[in-house]
Amino acid sequence: MAAIVQTVAYLGLEARGVEVQVQLVPGVPGFYVVGLGDKAVTESRERVRAAISALGLALPPKRIVVNLSPADLPKEGSHFDLPIALALLAAMAVIDVTLLADYVVVGELALDGRIAPSPGVLLAAIHANGEGKGLICPAAQGSEAAWAGSLDLLAAPALLPLINHLKGHGRLAPPTPGEVDAAAAGPDLRQVRGQETARRALEIAAAGGHNLLMIGPPGAGKSLMASCLPGILPPLDAAEALEVSMVQSVAGTLGQGRLTRARPFRAPHHSASMAALTGGGLRVRPGEVSLAHLGVLFLDELPEFQRAVLDSLRQPLEAGVVSVARANAHVTFPARVQLVAAMNPCRCGHLGDASLACARAPRCAADYQAKVSGPLLDRIDLHVEVAAVSAADLALPPAAEGSAEVAARVAAARAVQRCRYDADAIRTNAEADGLVLDRVATPDAAGRALLTEAAGAMRLSARGHGRVLRVARTIADLAGSATVTRAHVAEALSYRRRAPSG
Repeated sequence: MAAIVQTVAYLGLEARGVEVQVQLVPGVPGFYVVGLGDKAVTESRERVRAAISALGLALPPKRIVVNLSPADLPKEGSHFDLPIALALLAAMAVIDVTLLADYVVVGELALDGRIAPSPGVLLAAIHANGEGKGLICPAAQGSEAAWAGSLDLLAAPALLPLINHLKGHGRLAPPTPGEVDAAAAGPDLRQVRGQETARRALEIAAAGGHNLLMIGPPGAGKSLMASCLPGILPPLDAAEALEVSMVQSVAGTLGQGRLTRARPFRAPHHSASMAALTGGGLRVRPGEVSLAHLGVLFLDELPEFQRAVLDSLRQPLEAGVVSVARANAHVTFPARVQLVAAMNPCRCGHLGDASLACARAPRCAADYQAKVSGPLLDRIDLHVEVAAVSAADLALPPAAEGSAEVAARVAAARAVQRCRYDADAIRTNAEADGLVLDRVATPDAAGRALLTEAAGAMRLSARGHGRVLRVARTIADLAGSATVTRAHVAEALSYRRRAPSG
């Protein structure tokens, strides 16, 4: 006897349909799972065997063959346990296989028959909804799956209650979408003393989604200002929150189906590997740059990261996606992030202070800053020098403007951009390409003349030229100006890194 149950395999943020085909055939008793599964899929035989035994049932003395079709698609994860178990029970005539025809099934089984959470349930729910099917999933993830829309959803705590529901002997309560968490309160910009130039650059970066690099001595407030950035960014809208939650779902970090409107803020340590930052591993998982999608990726002590690791960010920063290539799969994750980086001017951190600088200055500064490649620096829109905070600055009262006032201006500028790019599928000025820039960010005559002159004097690359225009457009938006003027271009150029001579 044979039975078929639908499930999914995850490839990045894509859920692909998989048929679990179970057949009982005469022969030497055995339990075989085929179809290019990983170690977790192979081990599902023992979990399924124990879970069915916990129901008081014994496997038939036949050859049990489980095929995961299509056989050439890699399958990873423990979420195949439940569909294999249900297909096997249907093949054993314990349940009617027609009851499962309209469902996609995912879930890991415990040895006592409990259905345990597994990563990617939100993706499976979206796939099932698109196919016009319902979803059977763990009870702990029912609220997560409910965000996918109005679909027939069975969230079961264990195998026995699920079987009873399917047979009509008991009903499972329908799950409701998880709560939307309020953004956690973070540092306020009022805590920053002095640093008016850096505060202005931070506001511009937030308004246009631009990448930002702060260079200054230890204790100048670089990390504090970076941690203030989420507090001035606008909250995620509903579509963006679902996008971010899909990444968290496949990474297994979406707890109890709770969505948040706060933008992600990821701050990996400088010892992070390339796989940790961009994604990968034996079972490909999103890295920090994808977990920060639509939010902020903060890299403190930038030159202390391995150079190859930093250079791996060049493609994601440009394209907004990261592609992880493997021999048997090619996985793509979203990575539309705002990079904020901080670094000391040299290894000792006190370049320019004769009383504290090391004996190798200024040569040590050149060696230290050379650890960050020019192409990566060229992708950073705003470069700002952060001066040391003096005793006089610390004695000053808190700034008159805090995060709330700056966030209001940022929200107004983002609203202008949302209307401007409504037909272009672009969210911020930082995402605008060359053709769009020609339409919305061409400066007036004086601005064009200044930009042409500065491009030669500063040896701007074509990419650098475009990034100056994007920043100038954001500055104009903050000022409420429909036109990019010479003053806006001049301020944008002041944040641009001058290319080295020679």
